[in-house]
This record gives sequence, C-alpha cells and structure tokens, in this order.
Amino acid sequence: MAQFVKKDDDRDEEAEYSPFLGIEKGAVLQEARVFNDPQLDSRRCSQVITKLLYLLNQGETFTKVEATEVFFAVTKLFQSKDIGLRRMVYLMIKELSPSSDEVIIVTSSLMKDMNSKTDVYRANAIRVLCRITDGTLLTQIERYLKQAIVDKNPVVASAALVSGIHLLQTNPEIVKRWSNEVQEAVQSRAALVQFHALALLHQIRQNDRLAVSKLVTSLTRGTVRSPLAQCLLIRYTSQVIRESSMNNQSGERPFYDFLEGCLRHKAEMVIFEAARAITELNGVTSRELTPAITVLQLFLSSSKPVLRFAAVRTLNKVAMTHPMAVTNCNIDMESLISDQNRSIATLAITTLLKTGNESGVDRLMKQITNFMSDIADEFKIVVVDAIRSLCLKFPLKYRTLMNFLSNILREEGGFEYKKAIVDSIVILIRDIPDAKESGLLHLCEFIEDCEFTYLSTQILHFLGVEGPKTSDPSKYIRYIYNRVILENATVRASAVSTLAKFGAMVDSLKPRIFVLLRRCLYDNDDEVRDRATLYLNTLGGDGSVIETDKDVKEFLFGSLDIPLVNLETSLKNYEPTEEPFDISSVPKEVKSQPLAEKKAAGKKSTALGAPPASLTSASSAPVELTEAETEYAVNVVKHIFDRHVVFQYNCTNTIPEQLLENVVVVVDASEAEEFAELATKPLKALPYDTPGQTFVAFEKPEGVPAVGRFSNVLKFIVKEVDPSTGEAEDDGVEDEYQLEDSEIVAADYMLKVRVSNFRNAWESLGPDFERVDEYGLGPRESLSEAVNAVINLLGMQPCEGTEVVAANSRSHACLLSGVYIGNVKVLVRLSFGVDSAKEVAMKLAVRSEDESVSDAIHEIVAN
Repeated sequence: MAQFVKKDDDRDEEAEYSPFLGIEKGAVLQEARVFNDPQLDSRRCSQVITKLLYLLNQGETFTKVEATEVFFAVTKLFQSKDIGLRRMVYLMIKELSPSSDEVIIVTSSLMKDMNSKTDVYRANAIRVLCRITDGTLLTQIERYLKQAIVDKNPVVASAALVSGIHLLQTNPEIVKRWSNEVQEAVQSRAALVQFHALALLHQIRQNDRLAVSKLVTSLTRGTVRSPLAQCLLIRYTSQVIRESSMNNQSGERPFYDFLEGCLRHKAEMVIFEAARAITELNGVTSRELTPAITVLQLFLSSSKPVLRFAAVRTLNKVAMTHPMAVTNCNIDMESLISDQNRSIATLAITTLLKTGNESGVDRLMKQITNFMSDIADEFKIVVVDAIRSLCLKFPLKYRTLMNFLSNILREEGGFEYKKAIVDSIVILIRDIPDAKESGLLHLCEFIEDCEFTYLSTQILHFLGVEGPKTSDPSKYIRYIYNRVILENATVRASAVSTLAKFGAMVDSLKPRIFVLLRRCLYDNDDEVRDRATLYLNTLGGDGSVIETDKDVKEFLFGSLDIPLVNLETSLKNYEPTEEPFDISSVPKEVKSQPLAEKKAAGKKSTALGAPPASLTSASSAPVELTEAETEYAVNVVKHIFDRHVVFQYNCTNTIPEQLLENVVVVVDASEAEEFAELATKPLKALPYDTPGQTFVAFEKPEGVPAVGRFSNVLKFIVKEVDPSTGEAEDDGVEDEYQLEDSEIVAADYMLKVRVSNFRNAWESLGPDFERVDEYGLGPRESLSEAVNAVINLLGMQPCEGTEVVAANSRSHACLLSGVYIGNVKVLVRLSFGVDSAKEVAMKLAVRSEDESVSDAIHEIVAN
C-alpha cells in the first residue's frame, strides 16, 4: 500500500512536466528531415509534426524559406498509408497556410483524398481544401462539396457544412448556390449534420427577414430532431419574435406556443434554452413567464451543478424586472445558499435579496452571515450591492441591514470589497434619514482601524458634510482628532479639513476646534500645517477679521467649478508680474485639443479685431458640414463670447491634383436677425490633405442667448497641380462649394461644469429661484434615448453617473450641472417615467442664481 502512495506522489510531482519543455525551432527543423527518409517512420513523423504545431501555436514565426521547406517536406508524407499520420499532415497544411503557387502542389493529393473510400480522409481533405483554396479552385471542387453536404456519412457531411460556414465570409456567392443541398441536410437524422446545416442555412438567409421567418415557420412544425439544432431554432425564433413585435401593434406574439412546447422537450439543454428565451422576450407578461419559471424551479433541485447554475442565473435576471414572478422559487433557492459551488450560492442569495419580502429579511440575514466568510471578495461585492438595494426597498429594515454591513466591514477583506461596503453605507445615510446617526458611527468606528488611506479620506470628507447636521455633532470630534494623532500625512490633512467644517457649521464647537487646529500647527507635514493655518485664519481662530458666514461655508463646502487640468495649465503659463494671478481667468471648459493649439486659436481670434472677452460657454464639438468622402471636408466649431460668436471652419482638401487659395466661408445670417457679421479671416492656401482654418466673427447683443440658423458657402480659387513636380499652375479658377447650414442654439450658451457633490450644491443654491414643471416627451424607443436627448438639448454636464439608465428600467432620475451665459450657476434634476406604450413623461426641476435663467431652461425644453 505504501508503494502505491509513493507512486501517486511521484506522479503529482511530475504533473507540471511538459514534453515540449525546452524545444527550439532550429532543432525541430533539423528533425523534420525524417520526412525525406525512404522508409518513413510514421510514429516519429507524427511526433515531429506535433512539435512543429506546438511552435506555431506558441507564436513562433517561420521565415518564408523555412515554411516552404517544411511544407514541401510534409507533402511527401502523402505516400504514407498511416491514418494517424495523414490527419497530422492535414493539420500541418492548414496551419502553414501555403501561398497560391504552393497550393497547387497538394491540390491533386487533397482532391484524390476527397474522393477516397476512407471517410476520415474525405472529411479532413474537404476541411483543408476549403481553408487553403481561393475562389478559382473553389468553383472546380464545388460539385464535390455539394455531394459531400448530402453524403450518407455524417462526418463528411458536417465537414462540408462547417467549411461552407467559413467560406460564406469570403465567397458568399458560391455558397449561396448550395441552398437546396443544405435544405436537404437540415432533414438529416444525424444530430451534428442537422445542427451545422441549420446554422449555414440561417447564415445564407440572414439578410432576408422574410426568408428567415419562413425558415422558422417551416421548422417549428416538428422536423428538427437534434437537440443542438433545436437550441439554434429557439434562438432564431426569438429573433423573429423580437423583429415582429416592433411592427406588430396588436399584442399577439407569434411562435410563443412553440417556445412553450419546447419546455416539455426531453433534452435539458432545449428546455433551458426555451425557458431563457421566454424570460428575455420584450414586454413579457406574468402569464407568459409562469411555465418558464416552473421549469427553472425544477432545475434548481437538479443534481447537475451546471443546470442549477444556469437556472439560478436566469432567475436572477428575471428578478430584476419581475421579482414577484420569482417569489415561488424562494424556498428552493434558500437551499442553494449552502451549495458547494460558490457561484451558485452567490446568485441564489442575490436573487433572494431582490425577491424577498420585508418579514423574511431577518431570517435571510442570519443565513447570509454564515455564508460570507466562505466566498471570495468578488462574490461578496455582489452580495453587498444586493443588500443595499434591499435596504432602499425596505427602509424600515435599515437597522438590521446596517448592522450586517458594519459587521462585515470589520472583517478581513480587500480594498474593492471594503469600498463597496462604505459606498453602500453612504448611500443609505443619504437616502434614509433615520439611518444617518447609526451609519456615521459605524463609519467612525471603521476608520479607527482602517488600512486604506483612500477610504479614510473619503469617510472624513463625508463626515465633515453630514456630521455637523446631526443632533449631537460633538461625539464625532474624538474620532476625527484621533486621525490627526495616529494616521499618515494624507489622512491627517483630511482630518484637519473635517475639523474646520465642524467649526464653521457648529458655533458651540468653535473654541474646541480652535484648540485642536492650533495643535496641528506643529505637525511635521507641511500640508497639515498649511491647512491648519488657513482654516484658523478663515474661521477667525488667530484673532484676525473673519469672512462672512456665507463666504466661509462657500469656501469650505463649495465645489471647485474649474477643472484642475485647466488650473494647472494656467498656473504653468502665468508669468509673474505686478498683477496677481486671477483665478477667474481660468477657462471652465475642458478642451480636447493640446495647449499649443489653444494658444494658436487664441491668436487667430484676436486677429479678427474683436475685443478681448471672457468665454462664457465651452467651444462646441466639431459639427460636420459635408458628407463623408466628398471633395472637400469641412466642419465648424462654435466659440461663444459675451458679445461675439466666432465660427471656426476646419477645412481639408481631399483632391491631390488641386491647390485651393484664398479659401473663405461666406455666411448668410438672414435667418439670424440678432447677429451682425463683424470680420472674416480667409485661409491663404489649402494644399492636399493638409488641414487649415478660416474664421468668421459675428456680433450679438451682450449677455443675450441669441439663436439663429446660418447658411454656408465655401468659396476659393482652384489651381491645378502637376503630379510629377508638385508645382501649382499660376492661373486659377474661382469656384464655390455648398455646405450644410449651421445653427446657434440655446445649449451653446451653457458651459458644462461638473460638481463633486450635487446634493450640497443643490442645497446651497436654495429654493428661491427654483422652477418645476412636467413635460410629455411622446413615444421613444427607450428611456435611455429620451434621457440622452434631453441632456444634449440642454448641453449640461451629467453628474454622479446619472446619465446611465439601467436596462429595462421604467423610471430614472438624472442630475445635471452647468454655468449659463453671464456666469450663472445652474443645476437641474430630471425625473423620467415610461408607460407600457413607451410614452415618456418628464419632471424638470431647475435651480439657479437668477430667476430668468431658470425660466430660460424651461423655455428650451418647452420649445
């Protein structure tokens, strides 16, 4: 018995040994000379081909000479009658992919094998021939391929059909002529032949919607025997149902009876495919879902892990849109929490969290507590996200769920896992007012022993915003100051800022805060010392005259409405003079072009004679004024100023034989009555494929968001260019080219400015100039399309990722921010809802610093 154990141990030690370890291309090419031996050793030749295939699949490249030598040597092996060696030869020829002049060498041998009496030869020869031949040779062997498709041997027929699937990408016209033979192969009794035939037939007809519908109609009557082909047919049927539902307004769903009938098939893969197809139908009803859910519920108790996983994953997706339909499966899914497969257990838990009722939350939490220690962090994150959603669904259960989150926060885990828990607690504090006090204490206890600097700073920042608003802010001071004593410099600096926020918001705590900030003046890190000095000065702790409360709170809690990259660039470009650096001169928009181009654009604008002004709106993205692949490519960028608008026309000449001179865009502003043309800067020369710019400036009433349409005509002098010398002729001809119209719209006057904390920014603006109204947006393809349309209409910056709409969502909230003309801050809250007829309704709430601006935003939407 001991000998057996020793033998097994030896085998384990050798498990990682590779027979290809240390082989070199040169040595293998030397070994390939055995292919030329008069007496072929089939076993030896097979070993050498295996090594060559290994080298090729490891990315080793053969030179043209090496590949040719190996190819010709391999062709000599056709004289061997060994079946195993012949199959290796086929593989080698496919991998070498010989050139067209080399293919001729093996074509005759392959065609001979294709008509051989040995079926293995025939099948493999078909695969190789179709892989290495071009269209010319394909027409010669087309007759043999058609015969092979209907061959009695399923191996040969499948080889021909699979080759047809590959050839359809390169020679579709030839393959489409095989429709009759492929149609016949669909009726084959061999499972793989029917599967491959159906796949090829669908690909041949996929661009003809009516033909695909007829194919599905004919096959759903029960002529498909292969389970694999049946799965394909279910997928094609689902596609037809989706396409027909777009055009069919009657509510009838064709082929649903076929899908429901497949739920009673004897093959498990077909049953699951049909159940999944039903659950993924657009607008599926509870009545339609019931039979599919019943089948998936039976799979939950299957002895096969793959079936349990497939069923619970599908139910998990259904629970997102129809949680009540999955409720009947809860008892079965509870038994899966202890499943040995952790993926199944995680999916079961997250599904239960989506479908469970309020009374079962406590029992579910007890089961999950034991489970969490056994799974990896990536699964834990999924569970945490599901718990957060459950808490928002049942806010009265926040104590149980918050305690669970705080307990797992103290356990071991990686950064992403801990971040997911912290983010969940923060969201619960913001959305459930009763959870604020306990949630903040849980976070305070966590930072006492937090090893992640990023999380500590984020929690301290959040504590500075929410802590002063609680009933007893003083109890958080101890936790914050402990960070000043015990943590690294980054966390200490963040703690100093948090202390200052408490001092600004809670007058009774100011004296104690001043004492703590003065202690920070002796810190060994300059950032901490500088922050403490700054906040003492701002709050008046050093005896100086302090700012007003409003200015202090704006300084401490206000968001920086200038992109850091722009501030950095402006500081680098600042040349010390008697005048101090003015932060208001920093542009608020983020431009995509490099710094050098920004400087160049600035010089061109002032050359027009327009007085310098502060830019009040981001330069627009380029708008194409010509179609793709035309003689001249032109797009326009709009630059908005207080009293001016500058059109920058970016032009490209795509004709090599022409040189364009004195290029200018003539703009007709007859449909833009408030604009008056001020100056034009033509482009002297526009050679082939060298972009150039011409500018046109307009004057408009100051501070008024004027709108209008402008027609554009490109005028220039054309000079022919000698292709041989590249010299242009002296004489030219005047010509013009009609461009698309351009528009100045209200959104052009809106500057996209991101705010870091939308809720604080919204509260700081106050309700004085808030305007709220509701609008009907009419039928839309999807809720996402409606959200994007409104964002583009207003030209504002989405905040906190709210521009992303969840799949199958029936409602959505979106937050936008910006600065309107006149440097007026604007915040927008959008609430969308969609009904069963895809009619979208929207509630628009606007807050700004100016009443007229709030009204103007509503006018943009109303018009």
